[in-house]
Amino acid sequence: MTMMKTILGAAASVALTAGAALADPALIFDLGGKFDKSFNEAAFNGAQRWAEETGGSFNEIELQSEAQREQALRRFAEAGFNPVITMGFAMADPLSTVAPDYPDTKFAVVDVTWLDAPNVRQIGFAEHEGSYLVGMMAAMASKTGTVGFIGGMDVPLIRHFGCGYAQGAKAVNPDINIVANMTGTTPAAWNDPVKGSELTKAQISQGADVVYAAAGGTGVGVLQTAADEGILSIGVDSNQNHLHPGKVLTSMLKRVDVAVYEAMKAGEDLETGVVTLGLSENGVGYALDENNAALVSDEMKAAVDEARQKIIDGEINVVSYYENDSCPALTF
Repeated sequence: MTMMKTILGAAASVALTAGAALADPALIFDLGGKFDKSFNEAAFNGAQRWAEETGGSFNEIELQSEAQREQALRRFAEAGFNPVITMGFAMADPLSTVAPDYPDTKFAVVDVTWLDAPNVRQIGFAEHEGSYLVGMMAAMASKTGTVGFIGGMDVPLIRHFGCGYAQGAKAVNPDINIVANMTGTTPAAWNDPVKGSELTKAQISQGADVVYAAAGGTGVGVLQTAADEGILSIGVDSNQNHLHPGKVLTSMLKRVDVAVYEAMKAGEDLETGVVTLGLSENGVGYALDENNAALVSDEMKAAVDEARQKIIDGEINVVSYYENDSCPALTF
């Protein structure tokens, strides 16, 4: 059993569970909620796995606004939780401010790798590598020669996903048409399934018959509309194949759950520094299960698995969006 969920109220106060043992871990979800069926939910699943295996308990907060980020960090550190695990690139600035004030507290952050902070474990993922594989699958499954990409907030991280996806699709079909849209430019873009649905319909009107959603909770609307309209979708972060069995081609797995689980397992002994998890570390990949087995042919699986190994071996170089803030394979 986990501790009672902490709540950030209107006054942005953190209600910490009474009697919480010092050195219990704490988890701060990004905006969009822990049950977004994607990024945050993967983190929650990792924490739950740790709690079930160890009998331990953790505290958690679902942020309601940007203003609560720094306060949540400080309140957990003041209360003695260790490590304090945070989700999302938007935690970079608050962490750079807070972490130096609590040198004896270990922090972990997912999707941040550029801080000068000796007590922070910074966990990045090679999202472009996993996205390359699902891009290949999209191109192989497409009958129209047009596939789509719908991102959440327009930030380099999401362009990184799209860049890898486009390269994988073009590796299969150099002439493929890729339609790309971002949901918005504010954090609200992570939790707008209605907009996700609208963008999906717009891409369908342009011929897309496979759409990859890298948009957090917004992606739920993408996957739903794709299923309703009779095209295929690709999920992200968590395995989303089960949301629409037989309609989700695959999901690009980003093992946030493993990152959170390992951080909680390490506890106060958490090793700090920068870690990047790619295909070779099984940090990213694609999902194959009973929900999509009929959609993934033996030929498709063999091609993707061969490419996976070639990326690991360095025979295929998937260009990172971060290398030059642009993507040769895709215009956003």
